[in-house]
Amino acid sequence: MSVVIVTGSAGLVGSETSRFFHDQGFDVVGIDNDMRAYFFGKQAGTGKTRAKLENDLARYRHVDLDVRNFEGINAIFGEYGRNIALVVHAAGQPSHDWAAREPMTDFAVNANGTMNVLEACRRNSPESVFIFTSTNKVYGDLPNSLPLIEMEKRWEVDQSHAMAEHGIDESMSIDQSKHSIFGVGKVAADVMVQEYARYFGLKTGIFRGGCLTGPAQAGAELHGFLAYLVLCAVHRKQYTIHGYKGKQVRDNIHSRDLVGAFWHFFRGPKPGAVYNMGGSRFANVSMLEAIEMIERLGGGKLSFSLSDQARSGDHIWYVRDVRRFRKDYPGWEYSYSIEQTLREMIAAAKRG
Repeated sequence: MSVVIVTGSAGLVGSETSRFFHDQGFDVVGIDNDMRAYFFGKQAGTGKTRAKLENDLARYRHVDLDVRNFEGINAIFGEYGRNIALVVHAAGQPSHDWAAREPMTDFAVNANGTMNVLEACRRNSPESVFIFTSTNKVYGDLPNSLPLIEMEKRWEVDQSHAMAEHGIDESMSIDQSKHSIFGVGKVAADVMVQEYARYFGLKTGIFRGGCLTGPAQAGAELHGFLAYLVLCAVHRKQYTIHGYKGKQVRDNIHSRDLVGAFWHFFRGPKPGAVYNMGGSRFANVSMLEAIEMIERLGGGKLSFSLSDQARSGDHIWYVRDVRRFRKDYPGWEYSYSIEQTLREMIAAAKRG
């Protein structure tokens, strides 16, 4: 028996991971207590996704457990022990807006929860590969210090800057910037996951994502940029764009492409490695561009308003440089463009 443990297994990344590794022949243990419904409301809950996983995957076991519960987490790891081949820690509170409402909850989930999963792994399955889904918010608002140029429908980085061509790489500092409460908790987790590789020898890998998307995402106003945009367009719901004239840019990566990167790391782990992982120059879009694309692809005309008030610490332009990962794993390729991803998401939103 070879087991993959996935935390946050009923979320976007967790469910995609569970399906992928189940298809590769692994038994999958999913840990998820649907905190997303607490964070964003019942409409954003993961109950339907959990039910589909349990129905579709014969070797999937679901455990309704909070990552803040170390005794419970340690017991699960102890049950499977050295049969655990891989741990993908995708559970977390994902919104920097929500984190400001309950800072202690956010930190307990994102920082302490990560520590719990790491330590359970170290005690019970120290040879397993450990993948952590971090975030671009570890860089705080430092990306906003790049020389930005306002264009007709998007912001861009001045071409004279070293990060203009390929995007933001891992050399950007995570210090001396405004992170948001969410970002600070993820920094703590990110650095601890690195340290468990350097100090204890665990085979950990850190993937600093951002806009991770796909049709399985339960979009909410405070999290899920493209998913919520599509839902509002398809269901004729008013949308508010916060700041930057709707020209803020994000790279977006389909969850299947992200899990494909996990697979490459799992087969040849580089302990303690940190990777910026997103759509890069291959797949990025501004808010205004996304709205136009959704309309063109048949998602409906979105009614929206522009607010001058940007979210605190929000990025104006964020496109990742993924060349470090591609150098280490040259066999990995993108499969989904922004347009392909949006087509899937529109179809999923229409199905309900």
